[in-house]
Amino acid sequence: MSKQTFIKGTLILILANLIVKVLGFINRVVVARVMGEEGVGLYMMAFPTLLLAITLTQIGLPVAISKLVAEADALGDRKKIKKILVVSLTITGILSIIFTTGMILLAPFLSQNLLANPKTLYPILAIAPIVPIVALSSVLRGYFQGRQNMKPAAFSQVIEQVVRITLVAVFTSALLPYGVEYAAAGAMISVVLGELASLIYMITMFKMKKRIPIRKDFFKSVKSGKETFRQLMNIALPTTGSRLIGSVSYFFEPIVVAQSLALAGVTTVIATRQYGELTGYAMPLLMLPTFITYSLSVSLVPAISEAAAQNKTLLIEHRLQQALRLSFVTGGLAVVVLYVFAEPAMQLMYGTSNSAIFVKVMAPFFLFYYFQGPLTAVLQAMDLAKAALINSFIGSAVKIAAIFALATRPELGIMGVALAIVIGMVLVTLLHFFTVVKVISYTFYVRDYVKSFITMGLAGAGGHYFLQYIFTSLHLSIRTLIAVIVTSILYFILLLIFKLVKKDEVARIPYVGRYISPFV
Repeated sequence: MSKQTFIKGTLILILANLIVKVLGFINRVVVARVMGEEGVGLYMMAFPTLLLAITLTQIGLPVAISKLVAEADALGDRKKIKKILVVSLTITGILSIIFTTGMILLAPFLSQNLLANPKTLYPILAIAPIVPIVALSSVLRGYFQGRQNMKPAAFSQVIEQVVRITLVAVFTSALLPYGVEYAAAGAMISVVLGELASLIYMITMFKMKKRIPIRKDFFKSVKSGKETFRQLMNIALPTTGSRLIGSVSYFFEPIVVAQSLALAGVTTVIATRQYGELTGYAMPLLMLPTFITYSLSVSLVPAISEAAAQNKTLLIEHRLQQALRLSFVTGGLAVVVLYVFAEPAMQLMYGTSNSAIFVKVMAPFFLFYYFQGPLTAVLQAMDLAKAALINSFIGSAVKIAAIFALATRPELGIMGVALAIVIGMVLVTLLHFFTVVKVISYTFYVRDYVKSFITMGLAGAGGHYFLQYIFTSLHLSIRTLIAVIVTSILYFILLLIFKLVKKDEVARIPYVGRYISPFV
């Protein structure tokens, strides 16, 4: 099986996740154009229920599988790897049946009483079959990531998005005449079929590349896998605790939002539309740059686990420095582009700039969120998932409380929800960072961060000037595209001038490094 280095594996995931994010964004634009704010609001109100069910089904196993497989692979223990897979498949199989059934049975109560919108029933029912599909896929992804082979997981995500975006317009358009709730259900069906296509690919790749016969003596491996089960749970339960808190918080978010806006005098239809504008229009744009930090996080878990197993403390700090610096550099460009071009971007994509205010207010704070993924990965790899759990609980509790405190104020309304999300997000990132620096040696290079902020300011000013005063006679789409390109080029030039990108890192980028590295 092809094993990649940390940098190469990360680059593969970055490229794949870039494609996935772009396709996913196109998918959301299509959905928004077809269904409008209310349809997107229904979709986003139902989606947290799915994430909660998936989190309960996976119980943190993907990270545990990745970590244990990486350790077993380093020792050449194929028998241990088989037990990890067999036990994981058994656990997720049983849990997926339980939670899929529960999701279907509880859907009427959830939509009618908690979400206070009966129209959310059909999207919830439509998405239920995805739980066992994602459960099985997560086991296979954890296996490939543990073997430090990022290609199957990367390609499967691209396949999932291609299938989804191919079907979403068909289903939503066909079902829209029956009502916006049916169109939202159609969008959910396209998600299910996309995940199914991804799973089929993952199974095919596993069969082609495996050196471990899973079906042979399957039940015997289950019976003798008590120790493996214990090891998985020791990592998975604290990990899932952190994710569970996030999923539970996300599950309650639309419920608290709906109730809070009602107290502020906002009607159900308007509240659904406003929530759709925030979570379906603004948040996906703000989350778009996370394809890089997600890729770093996935690669960090096995890389740091392997370094920790070999007691290479300096390598652990080096990996963390790499991840945080790259997160800051890429996240900084994202913040600049999102802040400067929020209004034209929203107008071009959705035909309305109503949600641009959310992007401008939240974008500067999302720089903290781009740090959160790598920091969480380090905590998990260093067996500090319990600390991550506590941090996530504090942040989620503060966020939910802030939503109720701010969104019930008529002068804030839905903007109070946006501010509450930012408060919780910044708090969790800071808690994660302070936890990490307590455990490992970490040098904070203040000068580099000051240079990064200067780079962001100069690039943002240049982009704003170019958008407002250059080529004003051109169509908004062309002017915006050119301005974004100019901003990105200016940002990259400033990175080179301030030496914020290391020569050895640039040199490892295929095809690009050979031309740029002499100037770094």
